[in-house]
Amino acid sequence: MRKVIASIFVTLDGVVEDPGGAEGFELGGWSFKYSGRSEEETTDAADLLKASDALLLGRVTYQGFAAAWPKMTDGGWYAEKMNAMPKYVVSSTIEQAEWNNSTIIRGNLALEVTKLKEEKGQNLLVFGSGGLVNSLLQEHVLDEIRLLVYPVVLGHGKRLFNEAPTVALNVTGAKAFSSGVVLLTYHPATNQG
Repeated sequence: MRKVIASIFVTLDGVVEDPGGAEGFELGGWSFKYSGRSEEETTDAADLLKASDALLLGRVTYQGFAAAWPKMTDGGWYAEKMNAMPKYVVSSTIEQAEWNNSTIIRGNLALEVTKLKEEKGQNLLVFGSGGLVNSLLQEHVLDEIRLLVYPVVLGHGKRLFNEAPTVALNVTGAKAFSSGVVLLTYHPATNQG
């Protein structure tokens, strides 16, 4: 069975809003301002994408990616794969998904994601998409959370687990990169009791 893996940029105080600076958040772009990307991070990101064959995205992340990735024609294999692979966007408001190989998921999230997990293939990769990550956790269809924690406290902004229900997690990995970013990997605990 395929796994659903979420990879999320987050500040030390839990902010996930606008790490790239394209959404208009006053402190947006913090992932570039507070850490240079190390070679280890680049290798880790490449390995993650190589082990995946589809993207599962929330509306805001999808729209940001759909506006940027098709223009990245000189990005080598990474950009080629991002543009070619199937993309599933979870949204009740998007009328049409314009980005190549995109499908809109509406309705029962747990059922639709379970169907995708049962298909043959590699991992389903979630980038960003904080609201979607919360929903996937609540529906028990998220297999792994990879938090890339940036060495900055913003003080305000949308947080990853704001008003989320209690979910027990097991730490399965921790790695500090030379850039100051720390990768924390979690799996949902089998006993939520």
